[in-house]
Amino acid sequence: MIRIVLAEDQGMLLGALGALLDLEEDMEVVGMAKNGEEVLKLVHEKNPDVCIMDIEMPVLSGLDAAELLKDHPCKVIILTTFARVGYFERATKAKVNGYLLKDSPSEELARSIRLIMEGRKVYAPELIEKAYDEEPNPLTEREEQVIKLIAEGKTTKEIAKELFITTGTVRNYVSTILDKLHVTNRIEAIKRFREKGWFK
Repeated sequence: MIRIVLAEDQGMLLGALGALLDLEEDMEVVGMAKNGEEVLKLVHEKNPDVCIMDIEMPVLSGLDAAELLKDHPCKVIILTTFARVGYFERATKAKVNGYLLKDSPSEELARSIRLIMEGRKVYAPELIEKAYDEEPNPLTEREEQVIKLIAEGKTTKEIAKELFITTGTVRNYVSTILDKLHVTNRIEAIKRFREKGWFK
């Protein structure tokens, strides 16, 4: 019997997913969580074979939880609506065993779980195609630090203080970031960076 823990912050979807998997003769849902912190607790308590998680959950995201479960024997499957290359790259770095999209048919999920239990990795084909077509994150590590602080609502002065640089240097970084992301202002820069899934 394949023992499964599910994590999904939308209650109705969580229940439906659990009911669907319980219909499979060789599968049993042993725990359900509504955020990344709950799922970590459940995995350590129940020791399941497979943990299936959404990405965007409160407290800890599915990707944060996947990174923390990297050395756990439980196999991790990300099940999400987001076909974002940045998310996919982060998931593969966290050594997840599967990355599937929610709009796939339900029998596809059961089949993927069985394949993963046999030691295979299963990634949604459209993600692999996108990963090849997609441009890489153009920002340097320092520019990433700056855009993260902008996203937190920090002013130029506060960013300068936090990174021990001058306000002029911050302004230079900001204009480089806008150029590289092909946008005209900070709000658009944050939006584009987030849409690409490049925020770590």
